[in-house]
Amino acid sequence: MSPNDQRHAVVRVRHTLRIRLVTVRAVQLLTPNMVRVTLVGEELAGFHSGAHDDHVKVFFPRVGEALPILPTLSAEGRVLVDENARPIARDYTPRRYDAAAGELDIDFALHETGPASDWARKAKPGDAIGIAGPRGSFMVPDDFDWYLFIGDETALPAIARRLEELRPDARVHVIAEIADAAEEQYLPRRSGTALQWLHRGALTAGDNPLLMDAVIALQLPEGDGYVWIAGESLTAKRLREQFIGFHKHPKAWLKASGYWKRGVANAHEEHDD
Repeated sequence: MSPNDQRHAVVRVRHTLRIRLVTVRAVQLLTPNMVRVTLVGEELAGFHSGAHDDHVKVFFPRVGEALPILPTLSAEGRVLVDENARPIARDYTPRRYDAAAGELDIDFALHETGPASDWARKAKPGDAIGIAGPRGSFMVPDDFDWYLFIGDETALPAIARRLEELRPDARVHVIAEIADAAEEQYLPRRSGTALQWLHRGALTAGDNPLLMDAVIALQLPEGDGYVWIAGESLTAKRLREQFIGFHKHPKAWLKASGYWKRGVANAHEEHDD
């Protein structure tokens, strides 16, 4: 099949931006370094997330304060920020939204320090945060012969959500780099799912050959496949180049995102031509 085949048409959908104040209903420790926070609130009404790798901007309270500083929206929908009181914000995947229950789950990969990790470690029912978005969704059809998902801890919420949403007979391969066996979390599986955990151990997150070595060793299945990559930005970019240059995978059937970047706070990058 050609990458231009409309059977595999990928569509970007825009959403009306809204900023919401929500509160914590429940906190669940998934692994030693992954926390799920369930959020509720009247302002969640109308929330929509169309794709597994959507992201919302999450606004955190400053130390010692109960409420986050939130930006405002102009009449045209532009985000307005007071430079003298900038919000503390990071990007996260909407892991699950249940409109009937009015609940939104967000999974936080915990790092040594940082406003998001510090907040998530101490989060408790009643705590307030803000969310904005998603601004849009990258809609990938569920009509490929196979899917390949690659990433580190930060990619796991999106991967898990996509595994839940794919058709039951979808053929899927997941390659996930994590710290150690304790970070292996439950991922939805079916008969066509292959799950490959790569334990980082003493190696440095975002600066090691584990994912690249695994990709080089891959023999891609026959048929049309979609490849999704997320994690440290430079790593994601290099993996994308490997698929395009070595595996000759069609660019239209490949998405690579930098969910974080070594040495840079609050980074989120999309890698394309």
